[in-house]
Amino acid sequence: MSTPSPQELATFEKQCDAWFSENTVRDPGFMLPLTFMEVSTDQQFDFLRDWQRKVYEAGYFGMSWPTEYGGYGMHPEYQRIATRIMKNHDAPIMLNAIANGWTGPLLLDIGREEDKRRFIKPMLSAEEIWCQGFSEPEHGSDLGSAQTKAVRDGDEYVINGSKIWTSLGDRADYMILLARTSNDGPSKYAGLSFFLAPMKIPGVETRRLKKLTGEYGFTQCFFTDARIPASGLVGEEGQGWMVAMKTLEYERGAKVNPVGGYFVKEMDVMGVIDMARSAKRGGKPVLDDPVMRDKLVDYMIEIQALNLNNQRRRMAPLTSDRPMGLALMNKLARTELVRELTEFSLQFQGTRAGYYVGDENAVDDGYWHRSYLNSFSATIGGGTSQIQKNIIGEHVLGLPKGR
Repeated sequence: MSTPSPQELATFEKQCDAWFSENTVRDPGFMLPLTFMEVSTDQQFDFLRDWQRKVYEAGYFGMSWPTEYGGYGMHPEYQRIATRIMKNHDAPIMLNAIANGWTGPLLLDIGREEDKRRFIKPMLSAEEIWCQGFSEPEHGSDLGSAQTKAVRDGDEYVINGSKIWTSLGDRADYMILLARTSNDGPSKYAGLSFFLAPMKIPGVETRRLKKLTGEYGFTQCFFTDARIPASGLVGEEGQGWMVAMKTLEYERGAKVNPVGGYFVKEMDVMGVIDMARSAKRGGKPVLDDPVMRDKLVDYMIEIQALNLNNQRRRMAPLTSDRPMGLALMNKLARTELVRELTEFSLQFQGTRAGYYVGDENAVDDGYWHRSYLNSFSATIGGGTSQIQKNIIGEHVLGLPKGR
């Protein structure tokens, strides 16, 4: 694949900008989710599914993925430009996060040829939706203690157990499933296996979970003698922990195979500034307060630093001291910053900070409250912030393993 010239990239950027200018829907007539974890209604789901298909068919999603599996086989720089243009136009999120952000890259990395050809194109077009079956009700962040069982029976595995916090679980066609195939071995991790498991089969039940925000973005999934094909096993029996850790590298941003778009809308600090300009306290603009201005500038600096670090991590000479440092800190730093910034945004609203979505007195129809409450899910999913700190301590700083 040849590196495109600056002129070729400039021409593509103009073409891309024109397409998103013409096709981005500003107001569909209902509240659009800020993340794939907030898709609650049929209306939201259908809109976002159609949107992802439209962007993919226009050639602006999956651009650098291999053509033999449904991608466009182009240089990654084209996809970076397309994603930046999407953000510039405040385009809706891509829906199929588990598929395109984690499962697809995993299959391209270690998957069987038949699985790549079977699954990746329907992931890109959102024809088939995927969810993640890692967390369980009794084990919190202790993923290695998963107890959902998978017992081999001929050409099938029989699944029994439960998974929780499953985004789009009630709508998914497939799940990446971590299940226990053995209780033997030197450690609890040795008995885990990783499956590409169909969801719309007998023995699989999902129940929607209402979140603090009032939305139903999560589900709990129950497996009762559900039979899945043995061909869905990724790797060998007992290698599930290794495969799950590779998957989490993509989820945490430590490893990147960019499909394009984005699955979570990043908080725009300029939006906070616009709100702050109109907010008043004691009859005076809040931005007249030097302390508030100083805090806002600090957040602007942090966001710019994270954006520049994303460029720096692609330049090996600039990361030679700790090659995985920036990659492993990205998830922790970004999710915590968004939580802090959205909380800070509520400080501008005075007494109106007490109103939520749907109340006529709410600022921007409760957008900032909704963003703040939803920000916590990203600090938990893919490993809590506390787990991320342990990972950085052990794998970047070389500190002893915590007890």
